Amino acid sequence: MHSKSTAGIPWFGYARLKWATYCNGMSDGVFDAEVASGCDRDVEYMYAPEVLRPTVDFLEACAAGYRALEFAVGTGRVARALSERGVNVVGIELSASTVDQLRAKPGADQVPVTVGDMTTTRVEGEFGLVYLVFNTIGNLLTQDQQVECFRNAAAHLAEGGLFVIELEVPQLRKLPVGERFVAFKVDGGYAGIDEYDVVYQQLTSHHYNVEADGSGRLFATPQRYVWPSELDLMARLAGMRLRERWADFQRNPFTAESTSHVSVWEKNESSAWATA
Repeated sequence: MHSKSTAGIPWFGYARLKWATYCNGMSDGVFDAEVASGCDRDVEYMYAPEVLRPTVDFLEACAAGYRALEFAVGTGRVARALSERGVNVVGIELSASTVDQLRAKPGADQVPVTVGDMTTTRVEGEFGLVYLVFNTIGNLLTQDQQVECFRNAAAHLAEGGLFVIELEVPQLRKLPVGERFVAFKVDGGYAGIDEYDVVYQQLTSHHYNVEADGSGRLFATPQRYVWPSELDLMARLAGMRLRERWADFQRNPFTAESTSHVSVWEKNESSAWATA
């Protein structure tokens, strides 16, 4: 995953959207319509060719001519670009307001979207690729939900199909002994501070923003952080096994110093430990 802030553009807008999308009890009428309308503006840097092109190159190769399914498709940043390459892409998205933003874009009719939860919602047919980018699996706040996400991906995949996740590596080495807060960005009128609960693997990003008129905003975005090895176990429970892991979509090697990873699991039902 890319850092929480790049080129001076804070990550909080997209994070807030995704929290509004996946938090139980938050409806479109509370946050989604407001946040969805500004989502693309808040993550404009993610549309930059040097960011989007390697992502689409990687996913197109993984699709290998077969259909692709994006979990948490959002406003279609990746799905529309992949569709323009000739890949048959469909999406699942919980936020109806976000889907409205997608459907207002040129070419959106080439990316059918089902409104629903990525842990349980099914769409028709089999796929050669299911993918989930930009840290979004962290918005599933329990291990059980994350396991069900893997199982739902496997249920959509043909034998030999691939599940791809882009996710940041938990930065616990930055956490001083006895402390739970780490600042990830302090820049002008914005401060971002991560709060870790290492017992329950919970991470809350606190976002403090001071506007030009002196007014301020404060909100928090909860996540569940998860280690690559834990994801590998979830994959095995769902009948998949690790095929490759990189530091990013540019295929830089994944090392002990990597702050993110792009992991690819292959469906192989004979390797499943459990199917229920």
